[in-house]
Amino acid sequence: MRHSRPVKRSKKTTLAEATISEERGIRYLHLGTPWIQGAMRIRKPLKLELEYIQRMMAWLLLRPENALPGTRCLQLGLGTGAITKYCHAVLRLPTTVVEINPGVIAACRAWFHLPFDDERLTVLEQDAARFVTDPEHTAAFDALCVDLYDHEAASPVLDDEAFYRACWNVLDDGGVMSVNLFGREASFDRSAERIAAAFGAERIAMLKPTTEGNTIVLAWKGFDLPPRDELASRGETLQARWELPARKWVKLLSSFAGTRKASASS
Repeated sequence: MRHSRPVKRSKKTTLAEATISEERGIRYLHLGTPWIQGAMRIRKPLKLELEYIQRMMAWLLLRPENALPGTRCLQLGLGTGAITKYCHAVLRLPTTVVEINPGVIAACRAWFHLPFDDERLTVLEQDAARFVTDPEHTAAFDALCVDLYDHEAASPVLDDEAFYRACWNVLDDGGVMSVNLFGREASFDRSAERIAAAFGAERIAMLKPTTEGNTIVLAWKGFDLPPRDELASRGETLQARWELPARKWVKLLSSFAGTRKASASS
């Protein structure tokens, strides 16, 4: 049993104003700066527009097809609601999202087609740290997406080992977490090591960085990474059924333990 210490925010949180821009049929969310916090193709509001957002869905590779129905999804950080809408409206899964900034929630409902709560959707204006440390949420979810950046977008707002242990705790056995981290800089290495400390180095994998520098880290609970041929088969099924670039995900995926060993020997 892993025990969680109190989770603290890495720095004081400033709730910036949500602003909107549009260009060439794409609507963007900003938090008081030109930095893009999310995007939506106006004529295809359910499409996962940004590549890193698509890769955040790579947790699907680690959930057997027969386990997908009823998968309980949790998103920490709403962004433009792209993942939330996809899980709720396309995959039709029970979905909970935690967002601390009420302006982001309001913007998503006004400009990004985020539906109001229903029997499958719950949107909470709450601190993610408080949510994951609530004992009521122990083993309450099967898929967890973490994308927690503020208006400066320099590093995750929540990123210490205690936070990732709390994320481990909210996942049930068989659950998978995907985390958006920036690039291969020192901050990425620190974050990856903290996730490894919480989940175990053998239960972490990552996709190669996007052109923009986003690296998606996957961590899982209660099972071993399936063999590459099984992942490839799952990728084919996901791509055919949901039109997600899942075959590419398999090619880009590498284990954290293997990457760490390769770095140590070079």
